[in-house]
Parts: sequence; C-alpha cells; structure tokens
Amino acid sequence: MSLLIKNARLRDQDQLHDILIEKDRIEQIAPHIDAPEVEVIDARGNLTTPSLIDPHIHLDKVNILDVVRPNETGTLKEAIEIIWAKKQTYTDEDILTRSEDVVLRALKNGTLNIRTHVDVDTIGGLKPLQGILKLKEKYRGLVDIQIVAFPQEGIIKDPGCEDLLYQAMELGADVIGGMPANEATPDDSRAHVKIIFDIAEKYDCDVDMHVDETDDPFYRTLEMVADETIRRGWHSRVTAGHTCALAAYDDHYAGYVIQKLRQAQIHMITNPVTNLMLQGRNDKQPIRRGITRVKELLEAGLLVSFGQDCVSDTFYPLGSADMLQVANVTAHAAQMSLPDEIKKVYDMITGDAAAVIGLEDYGLKVGNKADLIVLDVATERDAIRLAPARLFVIKNGRIVAQTQTETIFHF
Repeated sequence: MSLLIKNARLRDQDQLHDILIEKDRIEQIAPHIDAPEVEVIDARGNLTTPSLIDPHIHLDKVNILDVVRPNETGTLKEAIEIIWAKKQTYTDEDILTRSEDVVLRALKNGTLNIRTHVDVDTIGGLKPLQGILKLKEKYRGLVDIQIVAFPQEGIIKDPGCEDLLYQAMELGADVIGGMPANEATPDDSRAHVKIIFDIAEKYDCDVDMHVDETDDPFYRTLEMVADETIRRGWHSRVTAGHTCALAAYDDHYAGYVIQKLRQAQIHMITNPVTNLMLQGRNDKQPIRRGITRVKELLEAGLLVSFGQDCVSDTFYPLGSADMLQVANVTAHAAQMSLPDEIKKVYDMITGDAAAVIGLEDYGLKVGNKADLIVLDVATERDAIRLAPARLFVIKNGRIVAQTQTETIFHF
C-alpha cells in the first residue's frame, strides 16, 4: 500500500514538498517525487503535520452531563461528588457508547494518540477500566489509546483502592496515576505518592498524576512528587497534570519547586479549558485564571503539553475533542501571543506531547510512522486561530478520515 501526498506545506519550510508513504512508514520527503501506480492526494499548499495528540482526558466520564445533576458551585469538589452515584450504575456498554462518540470526534479532528485517565476506586470498581479496554481494542489501528489507572477518590481514604490499582495494572492499564492532594493529611498524601511509585516499580511503568488541582497555595504535593521521582530514579517517566497551585505559590517557593521539577525531569500538563472553569470560584476580583505557570515551566526547559481533559461532564460542560480549539484557549490563558510562542503551542500537541507520553517513531521524518494530517490552512497560527477542517487524516499510511467543506454566499 503506497500513498503520495503532493504539494504539502511543511512547518518551517518555504518550499512545498511531496511525501511518499510506503505501507505505514514515511519513505521519502522531497520537493518533487515521481511515484507511478500509487494513490495520490493533493495537499494544495496546505499545512501538513504529524497527527495531533491529546495527552490528558477522562474518556470514562465523557458525555455524562445529561444523566447527572448540574455542578451548582462549579468546583472540583462538587464535580467529583456528583459522579459518585453514577459510578455505582456504570456498565461496560454505557462507558463504551459515551466514549466512542468522543474518540470518533477526535479521529475526525486529527487526534490519533490519546492518553486517558480512568477512575479506579471502590465506588465504580474496575468497570470504567473494562469499558475503556473494550474501546481501546475496538479502535486499535485507528486511534492509539494509553490508559492511566487513576485513583481519584484517594488511596488512603479509600480502603481497597490500592488492591484495585494492582488489579488494574494486571488487566491492562498502561500507566499508573494518582491524586495525592485528595487525601486527609500531608502524611497520607506522602503515603499515596509512595504507593504509586511502588506500583510503577513493580510494573516498570510511567507515572501520570493529577497534582494540586486547586488555587489554594497550601496544597504542596507537587514537591512530594518531585522528591519521590528523584528518590526512585524515575526521571523523565513522571507527568504532573494540572498543578494549578503552582500559580498560587509565592514566586520564591514556585521557583524552588520548578527547580526540583527540572532536576526530576518531570513532564507537565496544563488543562486550561477545565481549570479556567473550575478554579477561582471563591475569588471576587481579580479572579485568578487557575492554570499553572506555563511560560516559567517552558523557560526552565521542562516539557509542557496540554489536554482536552473533559467533554460534557460535571467538571466541564463543553468540549469538542478538537485539540486545536484547546490550543486556542491555551494560547489565550497562558498569554502565548508572539510568533515563536504560537508555534510552541502547536508543538505542545505534536512533538512535545509525543515526548510526554513516550511515543516512538513519531513525527514528519523519513522512517517514522505515517500518522499525518492535512489542514485547510497554511500556517500554525491559522490552525490555532481557526481550528480548520482536517482535510485528510492519515493513520499508519492509510486515509482514515476526509473532510470536505463548502460555503456558498448568497449576495
């Protein structure tokens, strides 16, 4: 199976290029390629990049908003509590149906790699994991899904959860998650972190925790995670998501923690669409943005990405599974407006996100997997500004989605 993309506009290249794909790999990239008897698509000078990546979402909770009560306070605490009753009635098919809608939207929008957190606790048991494992298998070869076993209800405060986490890893979870701030005391938070790293060592897996998703500066589990990462030698294998409290710390302590993050080589994920909605709820004016210190983390040399996080659930009522829309919000929330900053935002859902979730053979380079998108614009700025149609979505060298749009003006 061969595919030739003609007249593709590549990032940071003035000249148009052709891209030859053989089977599932990029075979050649050149200004002009002749290849008889291959399928040809014309990119028509449009931006052609590696496919997009969503490194942080909760597929087990998506599209749940219509069957639960609204989050009246708009807070993280109430969002979690509302889900409790629904978790008790979860079925594999319910989870599969709700999550499948989002995965198909993601595919249409050019997102072909997803890391999803899946609740593991004594309320819902392993039902969320079982449903998402079915989803992962159903879309194998179309969208690659990594699963994080996520103890959202805590571990120490949820007796039995630790055993369930081990079971989740045995069943097929890829990554171990955590939420150390959701414990009763700092000592329990430290115990939570230790348990997560014990599991990571047993299964030789990466760690991806929700850390200090609060605007309260007295939540300081991020430093605990950094210290344990260094102690265990898990450098470059740990991701810290949200880290909203980092923005609430005074500059001196924040700088101290960032240096520890740098030493530990921890990857960072911000989730601006959700945290702009959840955080600052008790503020009057000025109301804090609630997202982490994106620019300072980047300046420190840390890998930073961002995720959709939520789609139509108690945490966030909107969401479209379009990483370019999330990129637009990120650029606003993090005040990334300069040309190089806007390009960096695009990096954060392509190459940088690939590094965060540990992808190999990713990127528009000869020999790499042919997971590509052709957008109906010429530049990264217009991609983020307009969230245009993904004209072609290519997975493993095969066109898996094609979008055609037409507007007719009647004047």
